[in-house]
Parts: sequence; structure tokens; C-alpha cells
Amino acid sequence: MPQPLMPKATAVWLIDNTTLGFDQIAAFCELHPLEVQGIADDEVAIGIQGADPIASGQLTREEIERCEKDASARLRMAHSNLPQPAKRTSGPRYTPVAKRQDKPDGIAWLLRHHPELKDSQVARLIGTTKTTIQSVRDRSHWNSPNIRPRDPVLLGLCGQGELNTAVEKARRAAERAGREIPKPPEYDESAGAPDI
Repeated sequence: MPQPLMPKATAVWLIDNTTLGFDQIAAFCELHPLEVQGIADDEVAIGIQGADPIASGQLTREEIERCEKDASARLRMAHSNLPQPAKRTSGPRYTPVAKRQDKPDGIAWLLRHHPELKDSQVARLIGTTKTTIQSVRDRSHWNSPNIRPRDPVLLGLCGQGELNTAVEKARRAAERAGREIPKPPEYDESAGAPDI
């Protein structure tokens, strides 16, 4: 059950304006019955202005009257007919200006260590385009001599959970398609970095 917007202020109003029991008010406001009793005795929530749950659309007068007649009944939150605000879709990922020059390094690391990832998955993780990924892959990127493969999680370009989820998804897709999952090349520091 959803909690009222301001539980203590709602409890203050219900104590002052209804004959509901402490248990009923406590159950609706998700407070302890002793806390509600303390509010009634002016020991708790001193100075809090009561918030009318009827005016805010959280309760109806009929619901309060129903529970006043039956001490064992519990208040139920009123359902609003108002349209809910639309959830914002996740659009393009914003990368701070200071981190934008790190994107090619993150792309190079993903291409080297997780070759099973599709370009679309890399683009979603890093927040870049397929064209940039391709230019890093074939070393035609304008800054190709200065690209050093670095972990995009450590660079702050994506989260470890996002990366793990994308890698698992790519591995499952490769297994379903019957493709062998390519192994990343072994890195030997004395030999230098392997090709991407």
C-alpha cells in the first residue's frame, strides 16, 4: 500500500478531525501506534501543521466514515483518476566534457577485452556512434596514435553492472547462434599492446 505524502502531518489531521483509532491511523500513515498516541498527547510532532488527506486526494470522506463506524477496518488510499506523469525515457547518455576525450580509450578496451559485444552494445555503453567505433577498430580515428585501451568503468563512462549485463547478453546471443565466443588476446607487457 502506498504511504501518504506527509505521514506525520496526515496523522495530525486525522487525530484532530476524525474519531479514528490510533491503530487505524498508524496503519494508514505507517507509523507505530505509540507514535500516534504521542502525537495525540502533544509529545511528538509538536508544531507540525496537519495535512488534509481529503484535499490532497489521498482519502475520501466516505472512506473515513466507513472506518469510523468499524474500529477493525483499515483505511485504503484513494485511487486518483488524474493521469500520471509520463516516465522519462532514457535518451542519449550525457558525458561531461572532461571525459569525452576518454571515449576512444574505452572503446578500444571494450573491442580488445570483449570482442563478443556488438557495435550497438558498445555504442550504448560508452554513449558514442558506430562510426567512431569503426574508426577506432580500423585505426582511422583522427587521434589513433594516442588511443590507449583503458577500462570504461574506471574512466566513468559506464557502470560495472551495465558492462556485466551487456557482456552476459552478448555471450548468450553468441551461444544461441552457435558461434564461438572470441577470446581476448593475452597481454604481455614486454611485447607491448596487442592489436585490437
